[in-house]
Amino acid sequence: MSQVSAAGELGRVDVNLADPATFADPGIEDVWRRLRREQPVFRHPATRHGPAFWVLTRYTDVLSVYRDAETFSSARGNMLTSLLDGGDNAGGKLLAVTDPPRHTAVRMLLLRSFSPRVLKPVLQAVRQRADRLVGAAVDAGRCDFAPAVADQLPIGTICDLLGVPPTDHAELLRLSKQALSSDEPDAPAHETWLARNEILLYFRGLIEKRRADPREDVVSALALGEVDGAPLSLEEAVLNCYGLILAGDETSRLAMIGAVWNFIQFPDQWRALRDGEVALETAVEEILRWNSPAMHLGRTARRDVTIRGELIRAGELVTVWNASANRDEEVFADPDTFQLARTPNKHLTFGHGPHFCLGAFLGRAEVTAVVDALRRQVVEIAAVGEPRPVYSTFLRGFSSLPVAFTPSGSGTG
Repeated sequence: MSQVSAAGELGRVDVNLADPATFADPGIEDVWRRLRREQPVFRHPATRHGPAFWVLTRYTDVLSVYRDAETFSSARGNMLTSLLDGGDNAGGKLLAVTDPPRHTAVRMLLLRSFSPRVLKPVLQAVRQRADRLVGAAVDAGRCDFAPAVADQLPIGTICDLLGVPPTDHAELLRLSKQALSSDEPDAPAHETWLARNEILLYFRGLIEKRRADPREDVVSALALGEVDGAPLSLEEAVLNCYGLILAGDETSRLAMIGAVWNFIQFPDQWRALRDGEVALETAVEEILRWNSPAMHLGRTARRDVTIRGELIRAGELVTVWNASANRDEEVFADPDTFQLARTPNKHLTFGHGPHFCLGAFLGRAEVTAVVDALRRQVVEIAAVGEPRPVYSTFLRGFSSLPVAFTPSGSGTG
């Protein structure tokens, strides 16, 4: 693990949470446990990646930050990398990095496109796409589950909703993956910058097309949308398309890949699901808790605030770690056991409060569709190669998972 010593502040724990390579090491779970136990509000020292920042690992503390947008601002950025780099220049324009009241108004505009009522007809297409992709993977016998199935479903669905032509889906998938993570531990920073700018340029062109020729899609809603009686600026519309394409792909895609790896690691749980001993909906919630693809979110303190006796001063950076909160012993019984029948399961995988993930309903539906297709079409799952982790301080999961499927023989009925 690539680390810096924090020994002066936290006993013998050495960790660099600003280094993407840190999170590819399974030892990170030991770090979370010790932080929760010994220093749940931890001041992470400065590194070559940027200044010091606060790390909150307990469920109740993470929840309190999510709920308190008055004290903890998103406008400077909501990911560690952008915060350490001096802030997100989309602050106040991109929904995820905008504070109320502007955030509330723009969110209401977008909610109309992501409500369960509007998405209901989309879900049938999601299920059909999942059945087709899983069916093709099963017929092949062996595949890399990431590109064969998981890479295809979320990006296809969010692109359809946005109004992106099918011919552009593959390129936007490539760019969205590059914008938030890498397959290599030391990817050049300029590759991330280029990917993000290519996405922005793409949506600028599509927004301009929709303003001239609107359709029934989310891009048109943003292109023509008004907030407080005034139209969204071109910049704001483009940035929110960018945010939606990234958010609509990453969490559910990585959760699907994680689910298959979970089924390989815990075959008793796979059998229980396959044999109908566990409810599908309950199983999906445990998959989301266990994998926690979006590991953290970042905030900036607007005022001095004390949490568990630690004074966080106005202007300081605060990171809240879903990956740790979702394993908190004070909230989840036996949290380090993968239990598909776990209930209740109030995980924070999609966040909470004013910035609760806009696409949570759709994300759950996508993961559910893939898991359901697997349990109906597959008897056994075996790894035929090592999974390849993504390298990111924000996302956790795999970019490659070679597997072999033994078909159930029951088709997709």
